Amino acid sequence: MSALNLYDTATRQISEFKPLIAGEVSIYVCGATVQGSPHIGHIRSAVNFDILRRWLIHSEYKVTFIRNVTDIDDKILQKAIIEKTSWWALAMKYEREFSHAFAAVNILPPTYEPRATGHITQMVQLMQTLVDNGAAYAPGNGDVYVEVRKLKRYLRLSHQRIEELLPAEGSDASYKRDPRDFAMWKSAKPGEPSWPTPWGEGRPGWHLECSAMAYAYLGECFDIHGGGLDLIFPHHENEIAQSEAAGFGFANRWLHNAWVTQSGEKMSKSLGNSLLADVILERVRGVELRWYLGSAHYRSMLEYSQAALDESAVAFRRIENFLNRAQEILSVAPQGVVGDSFAKAMNDDLAVPAGLATISENLRLGNQAITDGDRNALSKNASELRGALQILGCDPLDFTLTASTQLTSALSGVIALALQERTSARERSDFAASDAIRDGLLALGITIEDTAQGPRWSIMEKS
Repeated sequence: MSALNLYDTATRQISEFKPLIAGEVSIYVCGATVQGSPHIGHIRSAVNFDILRRWLIHSEYKVTFIRNVTDIDDKILQKAIIEKTSWWALAMKYEREFSHAFAAVNILPPTYEPRATGHITQMVQLMQTLVDNGAAYAPGNGDVYVEVRKLKRYLRLSHQRIEELLPAEGSDASYKRDPRDFAMWKSAKPGEPSWPTPWGEGRPGWHLECSAMAYAYLGECFDIHGGGLDLIFPHHENEIAQSEAAGFGFANRWLHNAWVTQSGEKMSKSLGNSLLADVILERVRGVELRWYLGSAHYRSMLEYSQAALDESAVAFRRIENFLNRAQEILSVAPQGVVGDSFAKAMNDDLAVPAGLATISENLRLGNQAITDGDRNALSKNASELRGALQILGCDPLDFTLTASTQLTSALSGVIALALQERTSARERSDFAASDAIRDGLLALGITIEDTAQGPRWSIMEKS
């Protein structure tokens, strides 16, 4: 198998991926700030990094995957006031919504999922290190700032010039040595949550948590740091600043996924154009949403439209129906085997679109094998197709759907019994009963096709 090559945002080049420890990969991905319900932009990012993780696992790496939860933040405090609830109750409410949405699209659970509020001690220790070595300062008002002009490699990720930066937001500039200095710690305000530090009561700034938690779970150096493009500046730049100022090597490679856009604009709550995951999952199944969001290259923008989603879902159902038919003909589920062409695509910076071309070819050849009665060719192409779908997290033969859209094994058994009754009715020439069973299943969205191998059912494609 060819070597895995990945893009690095810092170098802006694709290069061979070589882990720090042979056979192991350590990944930190910035998770949700749980201030509201997840939209499909959040889901796309989770799908992209889940595909990376699955490919690494397939490539026989032991993967440690950290995805944090930001459960204390300015936006969370503001939203709690609007919803007239406590900040911690609001954070837990939306954290559960994210967990539900991730499960609905078959995202593997992270190895560890730390919350910011559970790691205040580690944050204070990191701040103390930076204050002691002069990279940070406490002006006496309870805040703690990083002095950006003392940093040797600041902005190496976004390639900006420090003179062109606007003043950092979210703190009183009168206490700063430079308006671009950013806050690691914010002094307590009346009615807000706070924790004790040597510099006074307060709460963490947005960037501090990830530096502290990455160090706590992955050590001073780790292989890959991921997140959305919008996190490059200031979040990831400031993470690097804090961590390197503490003497850590931090992330060896940076991967950033592009946005889901609508009418050319990034999906976000602030633009008022977000499409919530739970709303979309009322129209398509979780596996279909995942198939759609994972179909574009992770570094390419994905322009959302309902028509494009529906078309993608129909295409996936054709693949699903083929695999179900192959399983019936072969009397056994095709074994997932990753073909050379698909592996080559994935090793080329996770080139999913090229991988989808191999899936389309497997589908074409597999259907031709059914027509020709060629069981060997059917088995080969169905196995390679299923192997590719397993990497993409879209294997319909073992995919776990949400309860509202799940076709459970019990329901499958009921359909099998109904088809047995229909076959018996046809054998005794009771066509009225046979047609009644067919029409009843059709009303439930299940279509029946009579084949040489017997009746075959499939989920009706939505119009």
